[in-house]
Amino acid sequence: MKLLINGLMVACLLVTLAGTTVFGNTRKSNIAFSVDTKVNGTLVKKGKYEAVFDEQSGELSIFKGAKLIAKTSARLEKRDQKARGTEVQTILEGMDQKLVSITFSGSHENLVVGQAGMQAGGN
Repeated sequence: MKLLINGLMVACLLVTLAGTTVFGNTRKSNIAFSVDTKVNGTLVKKGKYEAVFDEQSGELSIFKGAKLIAKTSARLEKRDQKARGTEVQTILEGMDQKLVSITFSGSHENLVVGQAGMQAGGN
């Protein structure tokens, strides 16, 4: 009986460790765009969204509820000090507002959107 319980505990531990390895590190935060913004060519209407960054794949995804609105490549860059709140940086390029970077609250890194990446979703 003792052997069976020990075996089950070891199996549960292995499943837990394997699960965290598969999922990798993701960072999530609620963000808001005050104006319509392009994320890698996809127009994201002004409003509130959820930003999810997968460190393993280097992809930033923008969701509205459960719907994927935009997806692009991104990279982490160190910053001098910890962010006090979530920050969204954009730039006006021609007539379009484009996403440059996102900094998650409490992070020591900026999430810089790559120029070449993937896109998904719609207007």
